[in-house]
Amino acid sequence: MIRIANGQGFWGDWLEAPVRLIEQGPIDYLALDYLAEITMSIVQKQKQADPNLGYARDFPPLIQRIAHRIRERGVKVVANAGGVNPIACAREVRRLAPHLKVAVVLGDDLFHRLGELLDKGHSLSNMETNEPLAAIRDRILSANAYIGAFPVAEALSTGADVVIAGRCTDTALTLAPMIHAFHWQPDQWNLLAAGTIAGHIIECGAQSTGGNCQVDWQSIPDMANIGYPIVEAEPDGSFVVTKHSGTGGRVTSDVVKEQLLYELGDPHNYITPDCVADFTTIRIADAGPDRVRVHGIQGGPRPPMLKVSISYSWGYKAIGTLVYSWPQALEKARAADCIVRERLAQLGLRFDEIYTEFFGVNACHGPAAPPSSDPPEVQVRIGVRGMDRKAVDRFTRELVPLVLSGPPTATGFGDGRPPVREVVAYWPALLPREEVTTRVEVIE
Repeated sequence: MIRIANGQGFWGDWLEAPVRLIEQGPIDYLALDYLAEITMSIVQKQKQADPNLGYARDFPPLIQRIAHRIRERGVKVVANAGGVNPIACAREVRRLAPHLKVAVVLGDDLFHRLGELLDKGHSLSNMETNEPLAAIRDRILSANAYIGAFPVAEALSTGADVVIAGRCTDTALTLAPMIHAFHWQPDQWNLLAAGTIAGHIIECGAQSTGGNCQVDWQSIPDMANIGYPIVEAEPDGSFVVTKHSGTGGRVTSDVVKEQLLYELGDPHNYITPDCVADFTTIRIADAGPDRVRVHGIQGGPRPPMLKVSISYSWGYKAIGTLVYSWPQALEKARAADCIVRERLAQLGLRFDEIYTEFFGVNACHGPAAPPSSDPPEVQVRIGVRGMDRKAVDRFTRELVPLVLSGPPTATGFGDGRPPVREVVAYWPALLPREEVTTRVEVIE
């Protein structure tokens, strides 16, 4: 049996979680999941500005902080913190923790190969709209194939203390240690599906130990010290989801089932680069306090195509807010929205979209929200999006003036004009897997 913990569900997750996982009890592998589609575009822009960046910058200082525990306890760290620059990330880890052996997984970054792939006849058309990639070719910010767990397992076989990947699947961070430790083969579909589902359960960190949980959330103990998830995996593909004893949170079959439904499409066909997992075969049972046993999982052959995550620039946006207090808070907020829209029209400014929300009234639930005729306070949030940066910038100068020239009791404007930000859009595509060649390098 091996213990695989996940201490980060996204870039920005609780910094103390991986430290506590490695200090508060036994684990063999520490998985850290940093990447999302939007993250890839952020790190690509960072790399374009500085060739030494392009990775999750929280990661190297974290490894420095726990480096002595990694060696002392024999824990292997597996992370997709490399973003679009895994080698730079690895070098920074080596600089901060020079006694650790670091391996990187390369080959997922297709940004500089797009011309070659298009010339070969791969349209990389949008999976949802079927538009050809040529429609956005000059606005692309990043392009990465989702690679699976076997290259990560290969990196573990080098004896590395820390394995850094780019855009591998989230589930691969958990599946790879199982492949490495149990010597699972590429055609053992049921085992690979079991490891994939284990990874799916813990990939979002504390979301599988009671965080962001709808089931009786008020009674979840000590969420300030919530324990992050651990999978106790067996060679036959069965596993137990748990957490360190004495930590906050809760692990029950209900909590695990909530996480299983996260980002789930067809439950019979959960497609990954390593296999297709059938969620309808999962068997779940409570196996003691904060222990859930999962078994019986079946899977099928991996697909011939890999998914490619492409991000591209889609204009600019700006979002500003003001707060109005009682009485007539909602009436004031709606009047402010009308004034801003009229002034924009008088300036002849056009946007792809103008969107207004009224927080405290209906921003989260829209028309399903219960009526609130005279709330004590309302925040009006107005956003615009368009291709013309100058027009968006002009909008940012129309909100704060309402403090003196609009309805009374406006507040919440201390930060001044809102910033103009680039809008990054997502373009999913497919590519034959033989076009993606991975490799492992050990950074000395």
